[in-house]
Amino acid sequence: MVTALLLSLLWAGSLQEESGYELHLQERVTVQEGLCVLVPCSFSYPWSPWAPAGELYTYWYREGDSQYPSAVVTTNQRKSVKAETRGRFRLVGDPRANDCSLSIRDARSRDTGTYYFRVERGPRVRYSYTDKRLNLQVTALTQKPDIHFPEPLQAGIPANLTCSLPGSCEGGEPLLVSWVGNAVDSLDVKTDPSSVLTLTPRPRDHGTNLTCQVTLQGPRVTTERTIQLNVSYSPQNLTISVLENATAPKILLTTSSLPVLEGQALRLLCAADSNPIAELSWFQGPPALNATPVSSTETLELPQVELGHEGEFTCHAQNWLGSQHISLSLSVHHPPQLLGPSCSWEDPRLHCNCSSRAQPAPSLRWQLGEALLQGNHSNASLTVTSSAQGPWAHSSLSLRGAPGSGLRLSCEAWNMYGRASSSAVLLLPGNTVSISGVVPGALGGAGVTALLFLCLGLLYFCIVRARRMQAARKREGADDEDPVMGTVTWVSDMVSQAVGAPDSAPDQASPAGDASPSGEPQEVHYASLSFSGKKPREPEDQEAPGTIEYSEIKINK
Repeated sequence: MVTALLLSLLWAGSLQEESGYELHLQERVTVQEGLCVLVPCSFSYPWSPWAPAGELYTYWYREGDSQYPSAVVTTNQRKSVKAETRGRFRLVGDPRANDCSLSIRDARSRDTGTYYFRVERGPRVRYSYTDKRLNLQVTALTQKPDIHFPEPLQAGIPANLTCSLPGSCEGGEPLLVSWVGNAVDSLDVKTDPSSVLTLTPRPRDHGTNLTCQVTLQGPRVTTERTIQLNVSYSPQNLTISVLENATAPKILLTTSSLPVLEGQALRLLCAADSNPIAELSWFQGPPALNATPVSSTETLELPQVELGHEGEFTCHAQNWLGSQHISLSLSVHHPPQLLGPSCSWEDPRLHCNCSSRAQPAPSLRWQLGEALLQGNHSNASLTVTSSAQGPWAHSSLSLRGAPGSGLRLSCEAWNMYGRASSSAVLLLPGNTVSISGVVPGALGGAGVTALLFLCLGLLYFCIVRARRMQAARKREGADDEDPVMGTVTWVSDMVSQAVGAPDSAPDQASPAGDASPSGEPQEVHYASLSFSGKKPREPEDQEAPGTIEYSEIKINK
């Protein structure tokens, strides 16, 4: 009975003594291989101010080692530590402040295990905290480096790119950092835990990959991160393509000249290499300040090409970094347009001119009777002079002496898209020179018709006015002769003589009374018909109402 009581008292004292030992820490910790981890820890132990003084020592041991194991880390300089943990496991807290925090650097896979803490001070405090242990797990390295740089990256402007590995410890084994990518000229290796790469990006570096590789020298493991560079740059490498039907665009290798047939549809596509994407617009001519674009998109559509479209078209590309433009010369091809021929008689020569405009430039030739005359030609009877400038071709023909009656002259122009021709009938001077062909014939017929209608209209006006005046005089009893009607009759006769019958032959003989002496060249007579408003003559009867108007005929020789 007494023995049991003594044992219970001794056990209670032991519990009371051990109850002063406490340990606070995170019991499960995971770290990736090659990285570092800090395990916060605090402890307490029973101590009395009257107890004998003694040095305070703290230890961390790995569970499962031999009966007399070596600590993985200790504050006792007289004790040895395990070689594989020396320098990597450290007590970073002050034991006198009851701090038992443990730092593990460059973790190795073999560090995985269970660890416990021990405290020693004097002869009375020697305690291992085995009731609370640290369970350490070292896993494979999956942590990626971080790459930092200022955005946006601009072409031609240097920028610093930083590569760092989160979880790496200061004071640990140096990191081997390398940069790989098209933006760097060669493999750039740095032995810096926060490697900095100074990069001057180029437009061609946009969209390329840049990789930062980090190698931890302790466990010899490597991790990397790859980014895609976003480089901003102004528009460059502008191109113009032709869109034909539904086929793929055909890039023009040269923009000096693009031939297009008149009347055809044309679609042009402009493209620019830039970041950010450039705004594209088209101008007819160079892009002047405040000019209005003909198209505000990358596409220029001309549903029907006209001659007015010939010339320069410019595509303008712009973003916030700058602008650039490219021009295209549009050459509108079309068949010849003939001007002429026009002829004039300057005694003793007949001069004729013919011009034509076409793209490509036309060729010109004369047909005089059965002879074909092209280029420059000269002999005793005629001279042909030809020239060309741009889309125009011009030819002049000079014929010595009077041409034969009924001689046919034609001017013809042609190019690869068609031809145009006109002809004329030449007579002796003094007779009619009749230009035949579509345009000259139409102009001649229209002129004769207009002249006849003008004369008839004037005659009708005079007759009506005269009859009204005659009726007025009859009411007054006037029997005088009507001067206006007499004038109208005379005008009608003179107009008939001056104009002549429109269908009369060009070589019709003149009246006998007007014939020239034999052997002398005939003269050409000109007549002009003018109607002017004159002051009214004073009538004999001042009381007669109305106004008398007069017309006159001038005949010049």
